[in-house]
Amino acid sequence: MKIGIVLYPTFGGSGVLATELGIALANIGHQVHYITYRQPVRLSGFNANIFYHEVRVPTYPLFDYPPYETALASTIVDVVHNQKLDLLHVHYAIPHASSAYMAKKILQKNDGITIPIITTLHGTDITLVGKDATYEPVVTFSINESDAITAVSANLRDETYKSFHIKKEIEVIQNFVDVERFSKKPIDAFRKAVAPGGERIIMHASN
Repeated sequence: MKIGIVLYPTFGGSGVLATELGIALANIGHQVHYITYRQPVRLSGFNANIFYHEVRVPTYPLFDYPPYETALASTIVDVVHNQKLDLLHVHYAIPHASSAYMAKKILQKNDGITIPIITTLHGTDITLVGKDATYEPVVTFSINESDAITAVSANLRDETYKSFHIKKEIEVIQNFVDVERFSKKPIDAFRKAVAPGGERIIMHASN
């Protein structure tokens, strides 16, 4: 498949997961097109199946805040049209889900193209930012207009149903770790340095 992945390119968890997912998909033969304003920080090395499309936001004196959402929607339209994408996977609801919806409607009206949209919810896009009354109606609408919705935890799914009027099923797909790349190895020297008295070691793995 030809898959468009819309993401934040920074070290945030949603961007890291989206980038790693794209790399994994490319490694098994899919063509992956990242659409964002900067090359993802976790994207290194060459893979013939991976492409990066930069969202360019022009600056004009009229705009105090450059209209990134509009520029993103236009870039999605261009990439879908020219690269013949089969699917859009948008990570983090704000503003990617609403931009994808706008792009989908433009493609339907202008080109007769219907592109499926999967929206993956990651956390603060729902539990923090999305709950703000400034964003809630748009977040609710764009999630409901997605063809499929996933969340990275059962708790996040439940919080989404509690805070928004979501009428569709939200499938939970847990965050993942590549156990071949990050395999458990006994490192006695490290344990002795951190817990010389045999104390328990607690670790949190995040982005």
